[in-house]
Amino acid sequence: MADPVVAELNERFGTANTELSPDVIYELQSIMRLHELDVQDMFFKWESYCIKMDMDQPKMSMSTVRKFKQDLQDTLERANRAQALEQVKTEKRPGGTPRPGARNNSDVFGMLDGLTTPAARRAARLGSARKTPLGTPIGSRLKNEPVSSPMKLEAQLDAMGAIPPSSFKDRQNAGEVIEILNENLPAPEPPIAPFGEPRIKLTAASDQKKLGYKPLAMKLSEASEILDDRIDDFISWVLEHHKLDESVFGSAAMQSTTEIVAVGRVASDTSEGKLNAASLVLETSRKLGGGFRVPLNVSKLKGYQFFPGQIVALRGTNTTGREFTVNEVLRMPLMGNAASTPETMAAHRERLRGGPDAMDTDDENPMPLNVIFASGPYTADDNLDFEPLHTLINEAADTYADAVILTGPFIDAEHPLIASGDFDLPEEAVYDPDAATMSTVFKYLISPALNRLVSANPHVTILLVPSVRDVIDRHVSWPQDAFPRKELGLHKSIKIIGNPMTLSLNEAVVGISSQDALWELKHEELIGGTVEDTNGLSRVARYLIEQRHYFPLFPPTDRTKLPKTGRQVIDGQAAPGAMLDISYLKLGEMVNVRPDVLVVPSALPPFAKVIESVLVINPGYLSQRKRAGTYARMTLYPPNLSEADAAPGGMLAHRVFERARVEVTRI
Repeated sequence: MADPVVAELNERFGTANTELSPDVIYELQSIMRLHELDVQDMFFKWESYCIKMDMDQPKMSMSTVRKFKQDLQDTLERANRAQALEQVKTEKRPGGTPRPGARNNSDVFGMLDGLTTPAARRAARLGSARKTPLGTPIGSRLKNEPVSSPMKLEAQLDAMGAIPPSSFKDRQNAGEVIEILNENLPAPEPPIAPFGEPRIKLTAASDQKKLGYKPLAMKLSEASEILDDRIDDFISWVLEHHKLDESVFGSAAMQSTTEIVAVGRVASDTSEGKLNAASLVLETSRKLGGGFRVPLNVSKLKGYQFFPGQIVALRGTNTTGREFTVNEVLRMPLMGNAASTPETMAAHRERLRGGPDAMDTDDENPMPLNVIFASGPYTADDNLDFEPLHTLINEAADTYADAVILTGPFIDAEHPLIASGDFDLPEEAVYDPDAATMSTVFKYLISPALNRLVSANPHVTILLVPSVRDVIDRHVSWPQDAFPRKELGLHKSIKIIGNPMTLSLNEAVVGISSQDALWELKHEELIGGTVEDTNGLSRVARYLIEQRHYFPLFPPTDRTKLPKTGRQVIDGQAAPGAMLDISYLKLGEMVNVRPDVLVVPSALPPFAKVIESVLVINPGYLSQRKRAGTYARMTLYPPNLSEADAAPGGMLAHRVFERARVEVTRI
C-alpha cells in the first residue's frame, strides 16, 4: 500500500504527469521532520518562498528543494536571533519608562485624528529641518540626528535585514515583460502626439454615494441580517439556474433520509486554526435552517475546494442528525456577460479616433486603447522619494496612455517613515508647520507627478482608488469611500473613486478593488482530493467571480498571519488587515453583470488570466518594500461590430478577453 504522505507530497509538489524523485521526497520529508510541519503547511511555506524569490513555482528538483530548505533554516535562525536580542533588551530595561521627547513609532493612529502630525515638535521639524529638492528623487530623506535611539531609523532597518544596500536605480531587469496575455495581438507603436479629444467615456455602475456611510453605525442584529440575506439570494439564483423545485431545498441540520439541496455559508467550528475537513461546518439561513450550523462529511466527494464565507449549494442527506453527508457540490450560477447595443458599440469605436482631425488621417481601424494599472505602495521602505511612481508616470507620458488607474495605498500607514513621522518635505514645499497634515505630504510628494502627466497629455483619464492603509482617508473600513481631494493639490481632471468600484471605460466594464482578497483566499482555502482547476492563482480569482463579490472571505485572515509590513518590523504591530464593515458588505458585490476586466492587486505573483470570460489582472505592487515591483498595461483593440456576434435581443457581447493584450512589466 502506498505511503499516504508520499502520495500527498506528489499531489502538492509534483506535476500532472511526473511524480517526485525519491531523493526529492526524502529531502521534503527531512524538512517536515526538522521543522515539525505537515505537508499542507510545508506547501504554504513553499508558495511563500516562490513569491519571495519571484518564481512561478518551478518544477521541484534537488537544487530547488535544497535552496528551499536553506531558506527555511535561515529564516528560523533570524527569528531565534531576534528573539534572543529582544530578551536581552527586556533584561536590561525591565518595565522601562519612556523618556521625555522619545518618539512613539506606533503613533500613526494619532495622525488620523484631524490628520495632523502627532506632535508640534515633529511639525516644527518639518519646517526647520534640512530641505531636499523634489526633482527626480535620488536619496533617502531620513533624519541625521537621533531622537530616541543612538541608531538612525535607517540603520535600525538595515540591522534587521529589512532594507538591502541597493537603490531603485540599481534595480535589475527594468522594463522586462514577465507575462503576456494574448500575445497574438500586436503591441502597437505609441502615437506621435496626444489625441485632440478624450478617447474614453467614463461611466460609473456602482453608487459611490452609498460608500459614504458612517462606520459602525448599524446594530449587530442588522449586520447579521446582511450575512443571512446573502444566503437567501443564492438560494433563488440556484433554484432558477438549476431549474429546481422549491421542495428539494431543505435544512442541512434536520435529520432525514431524503436527499435535499442545502444552501449555506462555509465556516469552521473553531475560531482558531485553519479550516480543515474535520472542522468544516455549514451555516444555514434563518429561513430554511434556523441559522444552525451542522458539520459536513465530504468523504464521498472525489474532490472539493472550500473557504470560510463561501456560499455553497450541497446535495446530500443528514440521516443521523449529527452531520450532513455531501454527495454533490452544485455549480454556482454566474452573472451574465456584459453586452451593449450595436449603436452604443459603434459610438465607442468612433470615439477611439480621438477627434475629427485624427479621423481624417486615420485608417478604417482606430488605434487601440492604452490603459495602465498599478498598485501601491509606490515607494521603498527606506525613503519617501516615490521613484517607482515617477518612473511609471514618465512611461505613461511617453506612450500617451489613455488611462492610468492607480490603487492605494498612496501614503501608506505601514511605511516605517510615515509611522514614525521622521522625514522631510521637499524644498519647494510652502506650508505652515503648525498646520501640516498628511494631505500636505500627498500634495508635495505625489500630486506633482500626477499633475505633470496631465500637462503632458491633457485628455488622459487618471483614476485613484483608496486603500484601507491610506493615512489620508478617514474612511478606513471596507467597503471604502473615496478620500477627499481638498488640500491635495490635484488637477481637477483627476478622479478619486471608491473601493471597490465597478465602472465602464467606453463599453468595457471594469471592476476594481485594492483589497487583497486573492492572498487571503489562497491562504484560507481548503482543498481535498482532485480539483478541476489545479492552478492556485486562477482558482482563487474564480472564487470572486462565482461568489459575485470583491471580498467573499468571512471572517478575514487573522492580522498576525498577513505578510509583514515595514512598520511591523519596527514596532511589532500587525498590519491593519481587511477592516471589513459587515453591515455594508453588500456594497462589495459586483454590479449587474460579470465585469469584462477585474483588477485585483495582490501580494501573490502578478498575472493576467481569462477566467469565465473575465480578464483578471493582478498588476502586483509597484514597490515591494525592498525592491522594485511591477505594473500591467492593457492594449484594448476596437470591438467587432459584426452581426454574427450579436447576442439574443440584438445585443453585442463585449468579448474584451479576446481583443485585449495585457503585459505585466517590471518597473
